[in-house]
Amino acid sequence: MKVLLINGSPRANGNTYIALHEMENVFGQEGVETEILHIGNKDIRGCIGCGSCAQNGKCVFDDAVNETAAKFAACDGLVVGSPVYYASANATLVAFLTRLFYSTSFDKTMKVGASVVAARRGGLSSTFDELNKFFTISGMPVASSQYWNSIHGRAAGEAQQDLEGLQTMRTLARNMTFLMKSIALGKEKYGLPEKEPFQRTNFIR
Repeated sequence: MKVLLINGSPRANGNTYIALHEMENVFGQEGVETEILHIGNKDIRGCIGCGSCAQNGKCVFDDAVNETAAKFAACDGLVVGSPVYYASANATLVAFLTRLFYSTSFDKTMKVGASVVAARRGGLSSTFDELNKFFTISGMPVASSQYWNSIHGRAAGEAQQDLEGLQTMRTLARNMTFLMKSIALGKEKYGLPEKEPFQRTNFIR
């Protein structure tokens, strides 16, 4: 099994990384292969709704989004980590995720998703909800922990002092591993859920 972890912080080794690394250690103990991609410091523009991806199978902007697409397709789980800016995720990360999910046509059903957020104090829950929406629109089960998946710290490294936050990350990694393994067994025995033809309903005609 493999989990892809996305670090949406501009700082490669800041508090968001501490949360992801805590999970990475548990995944290693559970025999799950991991890779952390640092996205938050990249020059990534937002989606322009051009529709090129529908014809060409990839985003028109050839950057980290297209580089990540194959890794996303191959993984069993995706963890997205972000610092909190004005009660929302890093805009670079949101641009990356919007284009990654929109431009990739492979079936994401039953890949397990999890988001983790880091902040000095507030805005954690709204950012957590914002990131989870990428999973729930794609048929991806969302892994949970013992609390909302958040960790506190302002200066780089301060998250190491948030013992409850670190424990939340370890619990999340164990729960995510269990969920991925359970889904793998379920797919082997029962297959994926049946999908009806998509019924697109527009409100303006």
